[in-house]
Amino acid sequence: MCDYKLSERAYSKLIFHAAKYPHQAVNGLLLAEKSSKGSLVEIVDAIPLFHQCLYVTPMAEVALMQIDAYAEREGLVIGGYYAASENFYENQIDKTPATKIADKIQENFKNACFAVVDNKLVTLQHDRPAIQVYGCTSESGSGSTRWSKAKFTLAQSSQTLEGVSLLLKRGAMRDVVDFDNHLDNPENDWTNDFLNQSLNDLQKLY
Repeated sequence: MCDYKLSERAYSKLIFHAAKYPHQAVNGLLLAEKSSKGSLVEIVDAIPLFHQCLYVTPMAEVALMQIDAYAEREGLVIGGYYAASENFYENQIDKTPATKIADKIQENFKNACFAVVDNKLVTLQHDRPAIQVYGCTSESGSGSTRWSKAKFTLAQSSQTLEGVSLLLKRGAMRDVVDFDNHLDNPENDWTNDFLNQSLNDLQKLY
């Protein structure tokens, strides 16, 4: 199984998405470098998907097509999936529609990961990563796959956690745009380009 490294951009976006809708389930895609560095997969960006009807197929298909094209232009690949449950205490993978989406992503990118947000850790005192990361492994002799906990690191870990904590306190999550927001108003930019700056630069905006 691979190890994973999440950029500050990817981590902050998925945490802000979960924090913007604390009483709803949210999901999104993770974009990765196309080539791995040995056994390390670098997750460099996150694209927030939905906070309302997470698994409505037509909307999901439209979103996936647009995001896949965007990733290709950026020289990236859809390399993972993230989800946060509406249940405050639920932070485990089980056989849900979310797992099926992650399975589909893994069919196209064998080293894909599945990040699950630990709601209890999404706080203003953000002192440790609020996610669990899973990788996909083959079950011997069965030809099927299963998701197992994987090792992961955050880029510039202490600075990233400190920056995310500060930005949560300043309300930066309110400005995150997901695909639901884009469908409501096409002018809403689901790439969240303003978040594609370093956390240090982003803090100056708030």
